[in-house]
Amino acid sequence: MVPGHRIHAAGGGSHPLGEDPTRWAASIAIPVLALTAAGAASVTSQVRGAMIDELRKDYVRTLRTRGIRPRSILLRHALRNAAGPALTVLSLEFVQMFGGALVIEQVFALPGFGSYAFNASLQGDIPIIMGITLFAVLLVVCVNLLVDLANGWLNPKARIR
Repeated sequence: MVPGHRIHAAGGGSHPLGEDPTRWAASIAIPVLALTAAGAASVTSQVRGAMIDELRKDYVRTLRTRGIRPRSILLRHALRNAAGPALTVLSLEFVQMFGGALVIEQVFALPGFGSYAFNASLQGDIPIIMGITLFAVLLVVCVNLLVDLANGWLNPKARIR
C-alpha cells in the first residue's frame, strides 16, 4: 500500500483535484455518466418531440418556400421555439439529479453533499439539516430563475412587458 493512499470499501472513491486533475476526472467520469444518463435521455426526447412539432408548423413551410436555408430554419427558428419546453424539462432533471446524488455517492464511495445530508439526518443534526434544506431551495430557485431568463431570451413572446 502506498503511504497516504486512501482505500474505499467500494473500490472507488475520488482523487483530489489539486493532486492530479487527470486522475480526478477519471475518478468521476463513470459517476457523472451514471447520474446524467437518464436526464440526458429525457431532455433529448423532449427536444426531439418539440422539434418534430415545430417543423410541421405553417411558418416553417413558409420559410422553406421563401428559400431560407434548411440549417437556418432549423437553428434560428424551429430550435429556438422548441427550446422552451426542453429547458423546463432540463431544470426538472437537474433538480432530480441533485436528489439522486446520494445514491451515486454511496455506490461509488464518493464524499459529497448527499452523504453529508444523509449522515446529518441520521444524527438528528437540525442546524445542518436546515442549512442543507435552505441550500437546496436556493438551488431550485436559482435554476428556475435561469430557465425563465433563458426562455425570455429565446422566445420574445415569453417576456413580460
